[in-house]
Amino acid sequence: MNPDQLTQLLQLVQAGQCSIDDAVRQLKHLPSEMIEDACLDHHRCLRTGIPEVIYGASKTPEQIITIATTLLKRSSLLMATRVDAVKAAVVQKSLPEIHYYPQARMLTGNKKEQDSQRCRGLILIICAGTSDIPVAEEARVTAETLGHSVQTLYDVGVAGLHRLLSHQGLLHTATVIIVVAGMEGALPSVVSGLTACPVIAVPTSIGYGTSFGGLAALLGMLNSCAPGLGVVNIDNGFGAACLATAINRKT
Repeated sequence: MNPDQLTQLLQLVQAGQCSIDDAVRQLKHLPSEMIEDACLDHHRCLRTGIPEVIYGASKTPEQIITIATTLLKRSSLLMATRVDAVKAAVVQKSLPEIHYYPQARMLTGNKKEQDSQRCRGLILIICAGTSDIPVAEEARVTAETLGHSVQTLYDVGVAGLHRLLSHQGLLHTATVIIVVAGMEGALPSVVSGLTACPVIAVPTSIGYGTSFGGLAALLGMLNSCAPGLGVVNIDNGFGAACLATAINRKT
């Protein structure tokens, strides 16, 4: 349940259109509900603005189906991350109403409509190279599913800096920018030096041997001299989007 749903329920009770018993029935599983293999936190969206999300990488399709079905019954926003295509196909056979994003490796359902009244502005997602797009897409799908306006700018890494500089006007329209980069991880520092808004850096595991699976990019971003730059974990497009939506959210 999210704040809008709770407000609507209370208004219905106030107007006499919903009985107290029915309201109690709808609220009885707050804040949590124990199901097979999981304890679902239905109260999380009310507390944080972001619902509980299914991490699908180490879950079976059957576990994802059980958790997703329970969330959808409560009209909860559904997001499942790190779900490969084979696993997603099994889940969608049972839940055809949910959508799968192959590049982002995410399943979503009950997607929120964009609400400009509750958002400060635009979330811009930039990635250095085409190989970084899957992580950037995880961030995009997450932010859009949470109801935020998102624009993307892909393949504008420092190896051809003119590609980024030709979009400086776009950089200045954003409220918050997510920058996704592998290799040496230099792009977030460049972007942070060109704009006044908060920049969230996402190192990726893209790169040759001494990139150490993204560790080189992570350390480069952590050691950036650019002010206003924050860093999330390697390949964590989801976490970057959650932080960006918290910055972009008015309430």
